[in-house]
Amino acid sequence: MESHESASENPKPSIQGDSQKSEGELSIVIYSDDQSVRESIKKALGKRVSKVHPEHRIMEFATGPALKSYAAGKAAIDLFILDGEAVPEGGMGIARSLKDEIFNCPPTLIVTGRKEDAWLAGWSGAEGVITHPIDPFTLAKTVAQIIK
Repeated sequence: MESHESASENPKPSIQGDSQKSEGELSIVIYSDDQSVRESIKKALGKRVSKVHPEHRIMEFATGPALKSYAAGKAAIDLFILDGEAVPEGGMGIARSLKDEIFNCPPTLIVTGRKEDAWLAGWSGAEGVITHPIDPFTLAKTVAQIIK
């Protein structure tokens, strides 16, 4: 499990190959400035989201620039899970940016603070939305539906 705290931004992100990904393994990227949120998402995901999905590898990011830099150079991302409550750069804004800047952007899942914020997740282009606190069953079900 890798954690990235900061990195420089690449102005023209494109998804390219990732030699670190094992055959049949899913690659999930988690973004939150709060370590406890990242931990709760990791724990809720476990080793795999369902019997029909392979095990996954998780990459963690605490800053938007580090996440964007990683996404700019890696193709093997199957899902972004972004904390909509992160500061200074929220997950919804990052999702919108990724969707605008990356051709064939992988799906995104936004974790919001309130159910009422689901429409904002829709604005961001996210394929899924869940709310804090993280429920492992809801998270696993939502991830499984997104990455079919």
